[in-house]
Amino acid sequence: MYLKILMAYAVTALVFGVLDAIWLRNAAPLLYRPALGELLADKFRWGPAIAFYVIFVAGLTLFAVVPGLLSQPMEVTSAWYGVRTSIIMGMLLGLLCYATYDLTNQATLKVWPVHVTLIDLAWGMVASGFAAGMATFVVSKLSPGLGG
Repeated sequence: MYLKILMAYAVTALVFGVLDAIWLRNAAPLLYRPALGELLADKFRWGPAIAFYVIFVAGLTLFAVVPGLLSQPMEVTSAWYGVRTSIIMGMLLGLLCYATYDLTNQATLKVWPVHVTLIDLAWGMVASGFAAGMATFVVSKLSPGLGG
């Protein structure tokens, strides 16, 4: 069971990491830099970023991927039942986490545009749901059944 959870963590990290890298590479100059300007750091800080990804991927794995893997009845050979569960749970967790960040910034910073919040919330939901769904699909195909 622990090996499957580690596999789920690795797949979730890979999918979310690739998606978020593509997003940040494109959204930073088009969305964040024009909207937030001087609030952004001059240089990217790897320490906090790595800490976020380690913690967030653990949350996605625990609260979205594992429930998807557990929700698959043993007699069902299709992974889609659990994938749907993981997508929904991943989207909800993405909304919760991204809303915490963006709405706190909007409440406490002088400049935090509403459109940045709305776009971030949508992105957090899509990326988290997709990563959780993909991880559930891959793990259930490579290693059917969570127990063992």
